[in-house]
Amino acid sequence: MNASFDLWRPVLRSAVIAAAVLVSGNHAMAESPDPYADETPAQRDARMGWWRDAKFGMFIHWGVYAVPAGTYEGKRIGGIGEWIMRRAEIPVDTYRGYAREFNPVHYDPAAWADLARQAGMKYVVITSKHHDGFALYDSKVTDWDVVDATPYGRDLLKPLVEAVKERGLKMGFYYSQAQDWTHPGGGKAGMKEGEGWDEKHKGDFDRYLETIAYPQTKEILSRYELDVLWWDTPTWMNEKRAAKLIPLLELRPGIIHNNRLGGGFKGDTDTPEQHIPATGIPGRDWEVCMTMNDTWGYKSYDDHWKPTGDLIRKLSDIVSKGGNFLLNIGPKADGTIPAESIERLREVGRWMDVNGEAIYATTASPFARLAWGRCTTKADAGGGALYLHVFDWPADGKLKVPGLRSKVSSASLLDGGAELEVQAVDNGVEITVPAEAPDENVSIIKLNYAGGLEVVNALPRQEKDGSIRLGAVEADIHNRGYSKQARVERKDGPPNIGFWEDPGAWLQWTFRVDKPGKFRVMAETATTAGGVRLLVESGGRKIEAGISRTQGYGDYSTKELAVVELTSAGEHKLALRPVGKGWHPVNLRKVVLVPVEP
Repeated sequence: MNASFDLWRPVLRSAVIAAAVLVSGNHAMAESPDPYADETPAQRDARMGWWRDAKFGMFIHWGVYAVPAGTYEGKRIGGIGEWIMRRAEIPVDTYRGYAREFNPVHYDPAAWADLARQAGMKYVVITSKHHDGFALYDSKVTDWDVVDATPYGRDLLKPLVEAVKERGLKMGFYYSQAQDWTHPGGGKAGMKEGEGWDEKHKGDFDRYLETIAYPQTKEILSRYELDVLWWDTPTWMNEKRAAKLIPLLELRPGIIHNNRLGGGFKGDTDTPEQHIPATGIPGRDWEVCMTMNDTWGYKSYDDHWKPTGDLIRKLSDIVSKGGNFLLNIGPKADGTIPAESIERLREVGRWMDVNGEAIYATTASPFARLAWGRCTTKADAGGGALYLHVFDWPADGKLKVPGLRSKVSSASLLDGGAELEVQAVDNGVEITVPAEAPDENVSIIKLNYAGGLEVVNALPRQEKDGSIRLGAVEADIHNRGYSKQARVERKDGPPNIGFWEDPGAWLQWTFRVDKPGKFRVMAETATTAGGVRLLVESGGRKIEAGISRTQGYGDYSTKELAVVELTSAGEHKLALRPVGKGWHPVNLRKVVLVPVEP
């Protein structure tokens, strides 16, 4: 009886809250504003189950900003396309005029849903209202929407929701709850509350929330069959303001929402933007949102498209760390999707057709680091499977899986199903693979194992001479959300970390010491500028050091950066951080810790 009541309690509570909200016309609050405050772990697992299995979704940024497409008064405006109003400080009346040119006569929601499915995506999230305040549906609290302000004059969201659901996919809406650059009082990033660049949008923020954000959130949750609500940028939000929005989630029982509402509400998912956390986000469900070029909303001249292989490797990397990948498209004002986006999504889809088993419903890698790629897992009562995502196919035909102690019952290629020979070796297993990789980007090998999964992480450790070699592929690369990010390059010679342009990006290695003592930190680097400096952190010390200027990014020089003392045997870390002043891009091939002779 208690178990039955537990199952029905969330439904009954939702009905009560929903009725209170609808009848009052205000925003009734539950005893606790968080609708999932009393959720048990089992209930949470059930609610989050589809999302955790899906792994791959489509983000869609679409709105009036697709009309100027990055250009205002004949000038290209820097930054992302959907921020053009804020970046160029376009007056409200001028910006509203763009709506007269927003006429997506070629919009085909069925084709959009088909594209998501062809790409192997399991859910779609679209901007119902972005920071410019423009709604893609018929909002009853404003005329700044697609029905009232554009020649198109029809709801864009309802047919997409229907098309997505008909294809068995899940549906989500993005909603900018705080930033609104058109409605009076709406928040504006980088400005104090109540400030703005146009008298038309100045006003009281709380009144904006009461007249626009709260009722529009109620509208989208009441009208559309949603599985996800994707808040964005909690500008000027606090706990009291956010707590009035949270109970509206009860209108859509079971909905998943993210961590961008503000006011201390963590939501269900963390949302790293434009970068992959180096070690995932342990203990949280998380989702990387990322563009295919440099912008979310359409910009006519942004041609910095990521190669398909890079997108596939990013998908492998994210899923291997326990996350989801929400990959963006930015349609044009006429309703067409850029051909470059379509091409890449279809190519990713062809890879997923063969290798999706290694993505969907998998869990994170049990390995701390694999020099040749990534790993995902599935388990059942009698054993399970490891999916080896091989980025660098072994030239000698032998792929070693270090630290794997489980009994491997079989090994095969997902592409074609060919059986592979596998044998136990010192500290792991070795697989004999064909001379040619099945896929030029990421090839998947499936290892079936019996019993429990046993892995002993094989960290870099001291060699016979006492030194510790830390290569590019062993580094945890901590990037921020910038389009140009430090990453491992695989060109001529050993792999190196390249594109280290952001002074906020940093590197860290974890390694094992058997014989503690003092070590010289030797770094092999290349940079074309003088005066570039790094901060070395290890053994409780922080030491600033310069690196040598070289003739080019393929011309490496080795230099001692510091001497550190590691006083105990066991696991240690070493980090390299840019010194911001005078920073210039650096390539790094390896770091070697060399024992200092007593």
